[in-house]
Amino acid sequence: MNDLASETMTATSKSLGLDFNTPALQRKRRIRALKDRFARWAVSIGGMAVLGAITLIFFYLAYVVLPMFQGASLDTRKPVQIAWLNEAAAPLLLTLEEQNQMAMRLDQSGKVQFFDAKKMQPLSSVQLPIPADVRIASVGQDQPGSNRVALGLSNGQVLVFQHVYKLSYPNDVQTITPSIEYPFGEAPIELDPQGRELDHVGVSLNSGTLMLTGSTGTELHVLKLGREENMMTGEVTLSEERVTLPQIAEPIKALIIDPRHLWLYVVNGRATADVFDMRSNSLNGRYKLLADAKLEVSNATSLLGGISLMIGDSSGGIAQWFMVRQEDGKASLTSIRSFQLADSPIVQILPEERRKGFFALDAKGNLGIFHSTAHRTLLVEPVAEGQALAALSPRANRLLVESDGQLQRLIIDNPHPEISWSSLWGKVWYENYDAPGHVWQSTSASTDNEPKLSLAPLAFGTLKAAFYAMLLAAPLAIAAALYTAYFMAPSLRRKVKPVIELMEALPTVILGFFAGLFLAPYVEGHLPGIFSLLIFTPIGIMLAGYLWSRLPESIRLSVPDGWESALLVPVILLVGYVSLAMSGHLENWLFDGNMRMWLSNDLGIPFDQRNALVVGLAMGFAVIPTIYSIAEDAVFSVPKSLTFGSLALGATPWQTLTRVVILTASPGIFSAVMIGMGRAVGETMIVLMATGNTAIMDMNIFEGLRTLAANVAVEMPESEVGGTHYRVLFLSALVLLGFTFVMNTLAELVRQRLRVKYASL
Repeated sequence: MNDLASETMTATSKSLGLDFNTPALQRKRRIRALKDRFARWAVSIGGMAVLGAITLIFFYLAYVVLPMFQGASLDTRKPVQIAWLNEAAAPLLLTLEEQNQMAMRLDQSGKVQFFDAKKMQPLSSVQLPIPADVRIASVGQDQPGSNRVALGLSNGQVLVFQHVYKLSYPNDVQTITPSIEYPFGEAPIELDPQGRELDHVGVSLNSGTLMLTGSTGTELHVLKLGREENMMTGEVTLSEERVTLPQIAEPIKALIIDPRHLWLYVVNGRATADVFDMRSNSLNGRYKLLADAKLEVSNATSLLGGISLMIGDSSGGIAQWFMVRQEDGKASLTSIRSFQLADSPIVQILPEERRKGFFALDAKGNLGIFHSTAHRTLLVEPVAEGQALAALSPRANRLLVESDGQLQRLIIDNPHPEISWSSLWGKVWYENYDAPGHVWQSTSASTDNEPKLSLAPLAFGTLKAAFYAMLLAAPLAIAAALYTAYFMAPSLRRKVKPVIELMEALPTVILGFFAGLFLAPYVEGHLPGIFSLLIFTPIGIMLAGYLWSRLPESIRLSVPDGWESALLVPVILLVGYVSLAMSGHLENWLFDGNMRMWLSNDLGIPFDQRNALVVGLAMGFAVIPTIYSIAEDAVFSVPKSLTFGSLALGATPWQTLTRVVILTASPGIFSAVMIGMGRAVGETMIVLMATGNTAIMDMNIFEGLRTLAANVAVEMPESEVGGTHYRVLFLSALVLLGFTFVMNTLAELVRQRLRVKYASL
């Protein structure tokens, strides 16, 4: 074929007396072919580089995110037979200090032994001041991290002490000095005036008031102690208040005091819990803890913060309960979620001191690691043969287990227990909430609060902002593109199109600044005018068009073809001026002078100044140029032969537009909408400055929102590198990337189908 073309060109050139095969022209053709090949390879390499970069970004985001979904792991050290344990009495309590260097062991004789947590060598010991011929009958602990212990004695008294570890650096060497302190005196406190043995004991300190509770059989004792210290003399004065509560009939198995001294939980022998309101000293209610009558409560404790109760039963199950306010205003103990360790009774539940996680041991020595909020079982593994006593470090990265005269140290790797698919996307029942919900609250004033890292409200806010922006931008941009490319005069098109495209060069931070500081308060103060403008503008345009069609033909023909749209500019300005000028009068006539209060009080629609309406107006303005430019090029690229042929066959210009031009340009128009949608989804600065950043799930156009992109921009500088919050933000970016990829893939598939369907036009 090429030879034939060359021969034809040679024959033609000879007949015309021209020579197209001179060395200069041949060299020029070779250079042109070389440039074509270079451009083709450059474009191909550039495209592959873009795809490779996107793929690398995807894998990097996945690399950062995946560790969150891995479970916990144990590095088990070999059990060590300890000689000094053989001489000690049976253990009652085992603890680890902050640095994981020192441990404390309390035995039944009242001896406190501090020892090296790594070498298992004894360091120092303290004999607690327990009266002669009196033994320890029960042990109670205050909230995790307080190191406060109450010992119930066989003579009805309670001894309260704290184990303290003072850190010092003599000669630049870290030294930990353990000691025992008695904040309410070394003398035991009388709890049962009759001197009976305390089967169970509970302790809680809140704002200088110590609450002690104990049980003797079915009888309940409660004592409040106030402690005041004279700042001048250092003298400590104690005050006592005995609290009388309704008595119960069943034997008591556990006593748990709410750290705010609002509730007292009494778990009794029939697997029920009596909850006492300590503000009124009355019984709130009796609640059944176990559905199966054959099961028994084997262990009970509270999580960090004291709001949740963890109830272990004889079948290896663990249930979480906390007080929930009902519709009638009364709080009731409610079952929230449950966990399963194995099939043996739970003998010990160890709450973490800094997270809402907990460890559990059963009678066969199985260890379970759980997280309450994420409703996640991270690990189940045997650590001892038979029943054991364990101590969890404050950082929850070490576990010390004593069993049969042996001590075993376990190293725990559990960096991200707070995350699960259910906590990210499902409804979670958080403490102090009346019902499950989707909540994003990454920071709080106290570690007692639960991590609330649900991405659902952020994803919802992203789609909500994009929806309202596209609701404004898509119809205006597509309609403008159709008119500009098909009806407008070429000379006017050359002026209008660059002006609209120039809008895209406006920085979004400027638009966000304008929307947040000017547009939001203006919309709030002119709500009737804004809605009147949206309603009457299309009515005014149609009315102006109708009146124009009724004018004499001589007047209509005086306007050049394609310039009729210029006549609508004063109409739109007039409608806008009248609508906004009448806003105050409309508000007085229809809404008693305050439309915002009318929406909130009469219709029950909450109103925030920075809301989705403001975002739709501002972000719609930013998205219009993108959609307009691509759609206008697609419409303008429709071959003129199609339009001329349609008009020649008798179709009107409007019929030609709707049945030929739009169908032929539909792949490009659809691509424009999808690209505009992607721009709206990924927008950051406008939604960051104009929405109020409230992470709520509500389609109300007058409520604020928070998007994934804005959330990453706001919180990434505050997150700890490698922490859970940091990785969740990377997960947000991965979700955005995945959403964009899916949308673009679907858009390309639809575009190809449209191209094939209308290629025959």
